[in-house]
Amino acid sequence: MRWLVLYGRARQVPASAAVCALTALALWSLAPGSGEGRVDLATVVLVLTANVAAAGLGLGGQDVLLERTAAIRWVTRRAAHVLLIGAVAGAALLAVQAAGPELAPVALVARDSAGLVGLAALGATVFGAQFAWTLPTGWLGLILFGTVPAGRVGEVTGWMLMPPGTTASTWTALALLVTGTVLYAVAGPRR
Repeated sequence: MRWLVLYGRARQVPASAAVCALTALALWSLAPGSGEGRVDLATVVLVLTANVAAAGLGLGGQDVLLERTAAIRWVTRRAAHVLLIGAVAGAALLAVQAAGPELAPVALVARDSAGLVGLAALGATVFGAQFAWTLPTGWLGLILFGTVPAGRVGEVTGWMLMPPGTTASTWTALALLVTGTVLYAVAGPRR
């Protein structure tokens, strides 16, 4: 077997891809017909968060200590894995959108998938890969069920649901992506 196949199997990539496809299919089945309006933005962000959370479980292998002893460069592989998770999570939604229903602007999907995958990478670094889902899911829960303040603070804390042109929300998502990716690439998942 090739290295990439073994890496994908160890990181549960087939299961993560299946979950992404199923959540996208569920969103497609819930979407209104053409001309009947848009899907609620909170539903779109919930599906995107579910995709990132499912794929985030693969940010750690079966034995973290064994992987740390391997004589390969993990930094680039870890960074590529994080970026690939964000790309696949966003692409699943965009594929559903290309099939018919209007879900969300492409810029919003790109921004939210970048920020969410940064949160998942940060969660894997701080809590371990099995709990990588906690930060993206927790932040979404706070936004959906809590009160988002007005002004700049609201644009930063509620970045997932802000319009795509909101500068503070875009910078927040980029900061989360860079911070999470760099920390995960350098430190790896917690033991």
